[in-house]
Amino acid sequence: MKVLVPVKRVADYNVKVRPKSDGSGVELANVKMSMNPFDEIAVEEAVRLKEAGVASEVIAVSCGIAACQETLRTALAMGADRAILVETDAELQSLAVAKLLKVVADKEGAQLVICGKQAIDDDANQTAQMLAALLDWGQATYASKLSVADGTIEVTREVDGGLETLALALPAVVSADLRLNEPRYATLPNIMKAKKKPLDTLKAAELGVDVAPRVATLSVYTPPERKGGIKVGSVAELVHKLKDDTRVL
Repeated sequence: MKVLVPVKRVADYNVKVRPKSDGSGVELANVKMSMNPFDEIAVEEAVRLKEAGVASEVIAVSCGIAACQETLRTALAMGADRAILVETDAELQSLAVAKLLKVVADKEGAQLVICGKQAIDDDANQTAQMLAALLDWGQATYASKLSVADGTIEVTREVDGGLETLALALPAVVSADLRLNEPRYATLPNIMKAKKKPLDTLKAAELGVDVAPRVATLSVYTPPERKGGIKVGSVAELVHKLKDDTRVL
């Protein structure tokens, strides 16, 4: 069974993100970039499936600029067998990424796609669901536990009321939640080995996919700073503040 794992290059979660001066987006110049944390969890789960003898090959895929090769090398160092970069300089949104991943999944003959549930840059939480719809595969989102046996995948997922367990026939798409596992650190020997693992590059334009953005960003800005709270001496003073000063009553 081939397992496909999409990974995204994002600003590191420790970085304090700032908008550009013209409000056109987020400042990424000279900013540390890394693999989306939820995608790290997805890679770890795929590698564990291979170590358990369930998966035969783990393929990491990234869509974006040439610098995404660094993210793919990280996935290879974690245990992925090979990587594919779908290279494009266009602004990629969820639907475009899902379409590109569909082409790659069909081309590679993957039976399982494990995605991170969302990316920490746009928090869209859409790609896994869109990919499942495009492939016409079953899907299970927010997975906190996963097991595969006899062509069926059993997924425990977190819902508002607690936990829900689903059984899906393969092929399927699963999105990984935070509690699915704890990703391993890439050791130095594995980082060196990753440099020799195959990394293929495809041009998005050659795949016949329209990646034009459907949504336009009008402006990006920081929220206004919150004012400090105050203490009041009585209920009457509180009502006065709410009614006359803040005018919320």
